[in-house]
Amino acid sequence: MSVLLETSHGDLVIDLLVDVAPKACENFLKLCKVKYYNFSPVHSVQKNFTFQSGDPIGPGSPDSDGGSSIWGLLKGSAYKTFAVDMPPKLKHTDRGTVSMATVPSPKDPDERLAGSQFIVTLGDNLDYLDGKAAIFGKVVEGFDVLEKINEAFIDDNGRPLKDIRIRHTVILDDPYDDPPGLQEPPESPLPSKAQLATVRIADDEELDENMDEEAMEQLRREREARAQALTLEMVGDLPFAEVKPPENVLFVCKLNPVTQGNRFGTILSCEVIRDKRTGDSLQYAFIEFENQKDCEQAYFKMEGVLIDDHRIHVDFSQSVSKLSDTWRQATISKRQGGGFGGISSLERRRQYRAADDHRGRSDRYGMVFDKDEMRRAPNREPTASQPARSRSRSPLRKGPERRRDERDRDRDRERDRDRDRNRNRDRYSHDRRDYDRRRR
Repeated sequence: MSVLLETSHGDLVIDLLVDVAPKACENFLKLCKVKYYNFSPVHSVQKNFTFQSGDPIGPGSPDSDGGSSIWGLLKGSAYKTFAVDMPPKLKHTDRGTVSMATVPSPKDPDERLAGSQFIVTLGDNLDYLDGKAAIFGKVVEGFDVLEKINEAFIDDNGRPLKDIRIRHTVILDDPYDDPPGLQEPPESPLPSKAQLATVRIADDEELDENMDEEAMEQLRREREARAQALTLEMVGDLPFAEVKPPENVLFVCKLNPVTQGNRFGTILSCEVIRDKRTGDSLQYAFIEFENQKDCEQAYFKMEGVLIDDHRIHVDFSQSVSKLSDTWRQATISKRQGGGFGGISSLERRRQYRAADDHRGRSDRYGMVFDKDEMRRAPNREPTASQPARSRSRSPLRKGPERRRDERDRDRDRERDRDRDRNRNRDRYSHDRRDYDRRRR
């Protein structure tokens, strides 16, 4: 009872221990038979310890469900995992031991559940895995493949920088009957879109033999950035994926809020980022120079300089927001019709008054709710449909402003009490006159 796994690093032949772990062996065999493991990534490599696979998409993808047992594929998500046996005599003593990755059952902590993911050991005497992973097989051929996987370049999460994939599975001997509903595909299926989306550096891509780990990581980062740029282009946040930031704009951070001045040529614009609520500087800015050479000179001479007790950091800007806005406005101007982006169905709700409705006030922004009007609102007489409300005290106001708010609130409360007292007195007088009239 054996299975051949064709991987991107070579072939592995696994002998299954059907006598001591029948349930796990049947699950593994039938998943191989329906080609469930095809194009599955080796998503976790721990040198001289283990590598893990069996999730068709990979745990790093939002589309992944972690994998499913063969019964979960045939009967539904309720059978996604199964209780697996943990033979006490089987230990992770030899390199190439194959076991199911398990988790404790939420109903019984002594019971372990498995799905489709499996572990292959890359070292000897790994007793840490005993009782945590369910052994069901051993590698009998392909130890050179294990050595290649063990030496693969990986990132901080243990994922290989260049993909290691299970390309194909071949069942050499199957002693189990097929469960009801199982259908073996006539040929290996093509990778799904979700699987292709997880590719970093393709497993069949030819790379320079002298490429070290740092160069491979740089290549992976470039490809990931390119993929993200294409996504931003599709959603309209970038005019095109290959857009580059301007070379005459510097990003400066760790500024002292009181810092002013410049000595490196003409500045076209300086955008200091401020807090929306308070208007205070957040201590970083984008500075646009007229001349690119002045920008480069400022970059080389001002990095790490101590200014106003703050050691600033200077770098070339990576923002393309202005370029994107310019492109978007040019695109909108070419379209006919109103609406946002030239599309009438995307008309945005107006939050401001018309430009001619400022009532002659040049110091107003024309907002629907004027701040001064709202500040005077508690002093207006309430109507029947709008009961009087006292001004709430803001926790941010201090000193004289808070005392003034408290006096205004007390005055509002006193006015409300006087109004209620007069209203009750008038009602009593009317009722008294009506009573006297009836008696006469």
